[in-house]
Amino acid sequence: MSKYVSLYVHIPFCAVKCKYCDFLSFDGESYGTMLRYVDSLCQEIKLYAPIAGDYIVRSVFIGGGTPSLLDEGLITNIMAFIRKTFTLEPDAEISIEANPGTLRHQKLNGYKSAGINRISIGLQSADDEMLKKMGRLHNYDQFVASYKAARRAGFNNINVDIMSGLPGQTIHSYVDTLSRVLDFGPEHISSYSLSIEPGTPFANDPEILESLPPEMIDRRMYEITKKLLAAHGYDRYEISNYARAGYECKHNMVYWTGGEYIGFGIGASSYFQGKRFNNMRDIFQYIELMEETSEKFVEMDNMEILYNDTTRKLRENVTPVYIDARMEEFMFLGLRMMCGISREDFEERFNKDIYEVYGPVLNKYIDMGYMAAIDDRIILTDMGIDVSNTILADFILDKD
Repeated sequence: MSKYVSLYVHIPFCAVKCKYCDFLSFDGESYGTMLRYVDSLCQEIKLYAPIAGDYIVRSVFIGGGTPSLLDEGLITNIMAFIRKTFTLEPDAEISIEANPGTLRHQKLNGYKSAGINRISIGLQSADDEMLKKMGRLHNYDQFVASYKAARRAGFNNINVDIMSGLPGQTIHSYVDTLSRVLDFGPEHISSYSLSIEPGTPFANDPEILESLPPEMIDRRMYEITKKLLAAHGYDRYEISNYARAGYECKHNMVYWTGGEYIGFGIGASSYFQGKRFNNMRDIFQYIELMEETSEKFVEMDNMEILYNDTTRKLRENVTPVYIDARMEEFMFLGLRMMCGISREDFEERFNKDIYEVYGPVLNKYIDMGYMAAIDDRIILTDMGIDVSNTILADFILDKD
């Protein structure tokens, strides 16, 4: 019987790296490096042929970086190798991240032809001055042009990313961004609060740090987001994600519900065959390994040996996921969703009643009003979501 898996494809290239970004991405790489990297990605995908037949792919997410920086032909090649290697569900969700200003009619048509059916556009803010401050290359008018081009190309599942808590941002400017996005009526909206990460230009800029909105203002933006999106028919199904009915991001749901996924490309993370691991982070080591593997494809008859040998060199931080870790992740990922977690699902997965494992923690937060038990489900209340980081940390089991 086939098992389900999702695939993540990492494209680490950007025109310019944003000042708040700590993702594994690069700007200024040559077109030749991009070509070699995509060839290497295809080789890594092909490497999974010996075991791919045991799985059915329910979602593919092409993220970055800025995947839409690549020519549509390169994205088409990646999708072709995925389809040659894996079996995809007929209604598999296939997403690509895109920045405004990088989408053109020909590129969008190429995506459609390759089977991509969902686009996530990174607007972040409708304020052009704010976008410059963030290091974004696009302006609001380019977002409008990109969004309309995606609609004309036939995309009926579009996500728009926006951010709150930006330096110098006011409630008025944030609501202006949110209202403009609502005017377009995308199927999905993600609203994330800016997190200042060590080592980024923002983290090392005292002027930026001093201009960040107070926590109470950021909290007010969060409350407005909930109310305004609900009034326009969007269901908040996860702390930072809102969707019209039936348009929840299937790929992210795999992460939040403990499903298996394979990450391709440098630094990509995986949860697969009972282990968590990530790929090597050095782009040229990765390319060299995959080019070496490509040569061996011609020489070797036993593909399974090549798969095992190459993935051993490729993967870092390989960690078996034992039952305690699986229970922890079930709780602090599942509780991010508004529907919470199911007692019955917990017992089916771990052969234990949830109160046998987490009774004291659950009872404490239920008594405090931060959590609620409703029929089979346990959820965070609105008060609990406000302090969710503290609450979720309590679901780490004592290993002593």
